Amino acid sequence: MRTLAFQMPDRGGGPSGPRMRVGRPSRRARTLLMTMGVLAVLAMLFIMFAGFWTDWLWFRSVKYSTVFTTTLWTKIGLFAVFGLLMAGAVGLNIWLAHRLRPPLSAMSMEQQSLDRYRMSIAPYKKWLLLGIAVLVGLIAGASAAGQWKTWLMYVNGVTFGTKDPQFNMDVSFYTFDLPWYRFLLGFGFAAVVLSVIAAAVVHYLYGGLRVTSPGARATAAATGHLSVLLGLFVTLKAVAYWLDRYGLAVKSSDFKAADNWTGLRYVDANAYLPAKTILVAIAAICAVLFFATLWRRTWQLPVIGFGLMVLSAILIGGLYPAIVQKFQVQPNEQAKESPYVQKNIKATRDAYGIAGSEVTDYPGVSQTDDRTKLRPLADTTASIRILDPNIVSPAFQQLQQVKGYYAFPSTLAVDRYSGQDTVIGLRELNIGGIPKNNWINDHFKYTHGYGVVAAKGTTVGAEGAPDFTQSDLPSKGMFGTDFEQRIYYGEQTKQYSIVGGPQKELDYSDDKGEKETSYQGDSGVNLDSPVNRAAYALTFNEPQILYSGAIGDGSRILYNRTPKDRVEAVAPWLTIDGAPYPAVIDGRIKWIVDAYTTTNGYPYASRTTLGQSTADSLTNSQRAVVAQENQVNYIRNSVKATVDAYDGSVDLYQWDTQDPVLKTWMKAFPGTVKPKADIAKPLMDHLRYPQDLFKVQRELLTRYHVTDPQTFLSGSEAWAVPDDPTTKAGTAVPPYYLSMKMPGQKEKDQVFSLTTTFTPNERPNLSAFMAVNADPGTADYGKIRILKMPTSKPPDGPGQVQSKFQSEPKIAESIRLLRGGDSEIEYGNLLAVPLDGGMLYVEPVYVRSSGLKYPLLRKVLVTYGGQTAFEDTLEKALNVVFGAEAPTTPVPPVQPPGDGTVTPPTIQDPTVKAALGDAQKAIEEAEKARQAGDWAAFGKAQEDIKAALKRAIEAEAKAATPAPSAPSAPSAPSAPSGQ
Repeated sequence: MRTLAFQMPDRGGGPSGPRMRVGRPSRRARTLLMTMGVLAVLAMLFIMFAGFWTDWLWFRSVKYSTVFTTTLWTKIGLFAVFGLLMAGAVGLNIWLAHRLRPPLSAMSMEQQSLDRYRMSIAPYKKWLLLGIAVLVGLIAGASAAGQWKTWLMYVNGVTFGTKDPQFNMDVSFYTFDLPWYRFLLGFGFAAVVLSVIAAAVVHYLYGGLRVTSPGARATAAATGHLSVLLGLFVTLKAVAYWLDRYGLAVKSSDFKAADNWTGLRYVDANAYLPAKTILVAIAAICAVLFFATLWRRTWQLPVIGFGLMVLSAILIGGLYPAIVQKFQVQPNEQAKESPYVQKNIKATRDAYGIAGSEVTDYPGVSQTDDRTKLRPLADTTASIRILDPNIVSPAFQQLQQVKGYYAFPSTLAVDRYSGQDTVIGLRELNIGGIPKNNWINDHFKYTHGYGVVAAKGTTVGAEGAPDFTQSDLPSKGMFGTDFEQRIYYGEQTKQYSIVGGPQKELDYSDDKGEKETSYQGDSGVNLDSPVNRAAYALTFNEPQILYSGAIGDGSRILYNRTPKDRVEAVAPWLTIDGAPYPAVIDGRIKWIVDAYTTTNGYPYASRTTLGQSTADSLTNSQRAVVAQENQVNYIRNSVKATVDAYDGSVDLYQWDTQDPVLKTWMKAFPGTVKPKADIAKPLMDHLRYPQDLFKVQRELLTRYHVTDPQTFLSGSEAWAVPDDPTTKAGTAVPPYYLSMKMPGQKEKDQVFSLTTTFTPNERPNLSAFMAVNADPGTADYGKIRILKMPTSKPPDGPGQVQSKFQSEPKIAESIRLLRGGDSEIEYGNLLAVPLDGGMLYVEPVYVRSSGLKYPLLRKVLVTYGGQTAFEDTLEKALNVVFGAEAPTTPVPPVQPPGDGTVTPPTIQDPTVKAALGDAQKAIEEAEKARQAGDWAAFGKAQEDIKAALKRAIEAEAKAATPAPSAPSAPSAPSAPSGQ
């Protein structure tokens, strides 16, 4: 009878007997605590509401509320469905394990210890069950909500019309279906594993599983319950093995032939694929054995089956493929791998849009004996851009900034207007330049930039300054003045502004003083409502928004103001190019943003990391591609987007009408992307081939220009993107826009193009030149042409050309003189142009003196066929290189040192002295005009400097010319040295 004291007939009851009375808080304290708790809950709810509400208001303000609602309801639906499934699965198995507990526990020390835990949780069993179910449901629901893109692509996916070469499945299966199946499989594994753990804990707690107790280790009920769960786990493993078969087509692997190789190789097709099929059958048999435990009530066969499955996975799935690779593939790798390499080449070229690349042999040397005949050909072949948008921003800043609270981007844009390559930038607001920073100034008074500044790309003005075609404030010139010049949305406009209310904004300043304005657009979110003000005060952590008197009727808050941020927000399924650019279109300033659809599930296509492929010597945080860490193996420039610089309106236009990924997203978000036919001609004239796509394609073409698998495997024809020779950073040379005519081009005239060069791996020579037609107004838009140089006698590459420029004695001496006191030399873009079988290189040379603080174009370097010229103008340099004109006699130029004064060389000729004196006076006048902001006087002084230096050079050349003389008598012998 004594032993009965250790038995617990009621496994669900709680403790009985007298309870200790504990002092309770007073009613006032309880009321206070309850009030504080309610307020805390309300505060948390309002914080959550504020984020949701401000997002909704913003999407509604840009007229893309359907994007917000579709995304929100998709997330809510996934959260609810999968959260409930996970909570139900785990909760059901906990309840079932408790229901199947044995009525009596064994008499053992183990069970006596567990009795204490059973008794302590007995009163809270229902709440504990509910809490665990809710917790795992919330975690699973949140994880599922993050798969909203995967779900939308799965339910809206359209076919590619292309099938993979191994399984004959449409590409859409791998890009849209397989990711969703993998998510479902992962969710199933998580649900089963959590259920097994939860059920095992409950069975152990209530005696269904025993570790040290005498007798059987598990009751029949616990055995049956857990065996079913383990059978489900093994069933899912069989499904996983089956999906792994298709996963081989998109599997990344290390392969010496190519980085980030994707797709099946010989060992995959002949070892891994059959192994996976065999493992499916073994796993299915093992699952049946686990389910059979319901009747046999023994673990013997399932354990044997599971051990067999694990052993098979090691031998069949691991050891056998290694043997095939070692003894079949390696001895004859090229023959074995060639068919699979061919599939990879084709898929990669298709996925990245480089299948239509046209590779032609190019001699690399001139085909014309008389070089003078090439001079006119140089003019018709290319409009060579000598104004480098990556260098001249400080000149725009110094000459056109006007006020310290304006700024231009460090890298300007290249566009074309009236057939002329043009460098263009916007005078954006610079918060750091505001005279006094405070909340009113930063967010109410200084709210926008003002004006467009543009300059010719192929010519320069006085003394090498930009030849402006649109300038001043308000800006005037080629665009006129009758267009909206205010810039409320720009690349550097990252702070929020509150406009349109009682607080007036600074519009711009001129000689008559400051002009004020009040925003008239319908952009932004109205702050009339106290709820809106409270929500934004919380969102921006700025309490003054709630009570400031500067906010009143008509006040609107503007935020998410950079073009990239706005496009990414309204189309979160797009990858955004790193270089938006402005254009003046129909009286408005529009930001043009290139956007891409991508996937990493294109079978057999090798992957690339966007951030690595698009990096070059100009890449910075402002120009980096959005989602740069993403790995992709399919990319299309499927959308052209515009953002109005005044009202921030965003328009998305379908560009690639054949892209299945874009069609899928257009089904998911109907009405968000306008058809290509809606692109008006004024906008079409300013669209161009995007830089980031070009950089991804050129990176792939270093290897995938080769279509023969044997050559691809050998790596003998692999190329590299050269480092930028004009910098010391060791980063890739950026691609350059210029209007040019390629050999074999259909168009008779020059075409706006994007160009780059290639070198052989580990060698500095030029191996190829690549250009893409960047003008959408032509029939060959997007056509990639590659000129392949001979491997026996390749022409010089960019690095070699730069080295020869700098090592040429006369050029080196001239550059030394240009440096003067503490002036700096900056090399502009080294442009390469194919010309008559050879390569013409052109590089502008800028001088930045400490007095002027910005670079001026002083010289142009040109080389062709071993001939080099270093002249003041491009025209002169081309004439010299092609023998149409003699080179200029080197004359030491006069450069202002750091203090702005000129120290002329020792000159005896009075005319030269007078001219240099005039130059000194003109430089002093220019510096005074610059400091006073008198740009008209500054321009006149620059012309005076140029005229004075010209007189000095002409006088010096005249003095250096020897006068004719009669023959002289033989001279006497020279005296010995030292006498």
